[in-house]
Amino acid sequence: MKDILYALSEMVAEGGRIAMQHHCQVTQVLSKDDDTPLTAADLAVDAYLCEALTGQFPDIPVVTEERAASHRNAIGQDRFFLVDPIDGTKEFVAERGEFTINIGLIENGYPVAGAVCAPAVGRLFAGAIGEGAFERPCEGNVESFVALVPAKPDNKALNVVASRSHLTSATSAFIGANKVARTVNAGSSLKFCLLAAAEADLYPRFGPTMEWDTAAGHAVLAAAGGFVEEISGVPLKYGKPDYRNPDFIAYTPATQFSLP
Repeated sequence: MKDILYALSEMVAEGGRIAMQHHCQVTQVLSKDDDTPLTAADLAVDAYLCEALTGQFPDIPVVTEERAASHRNAIGQDRFFLVDPIDGTKEFVAERGEFTINIGLIENGYPVAGAVCAPAVGRLFAGAIGEGAFERPCEGNVESFVALVPAKPDNKALNVVASRSHLTSATSAFIGANKVARTVNAGSSLKFCLLAAAEADLYPRFGPTMEWDTAAGHAVLAAAGGFVEEISGVPLKYGKPDYRNPDFIAYTPATQFSLP
């Protein structure tokens, strides 16, 4: 698992370098069938990650957002990769830095390893069950990894991170129902990583997400000891037929919260 963790870290770092070659230079934005944006950067990063993963791990199927044909690859599989070449394409097109390159490894329905690179802000996160969670600069190396330990929450003054582009009324109601001292808006899977890095306690998500949006960040947070659960309290699972996630709450150990 440690070897996989380091390999995924190098792949998302290179994916970040490719994305930055296109950042602030987007000349055309296509619209996919679900009305989400697609750029040349998404396709370039996707091409690199898929080739790197299949080359280094030929026995593990790859499911990537940008290739509909790959969505069949997880059927009947206990182990597969979920790839989102650029999570936060809206942030990317708007020339904000909160987009990420993501690879998550799923085993028996749960993320067991993942890597997230936010190249515009220079941060790379990685984690694996049994190995812990770590951060390094995007241009760093194995020796520059620093272990992540989530903060001990003050349940009377919680720090919440919420989606910048998808802040729903249900999310606002959840924040209002809890003792929240500070709310930070952020894009993409970076929100999971901020919990792992002791920069927030709680991430409520009331709104649509796909498994490739969350798998890598979920893996980092889980490796740091955190949790991602459906509203019912059951752990969020992966490998659903349509890859759609229900609403969920991500939180760090000892964080207490109430539903509205």
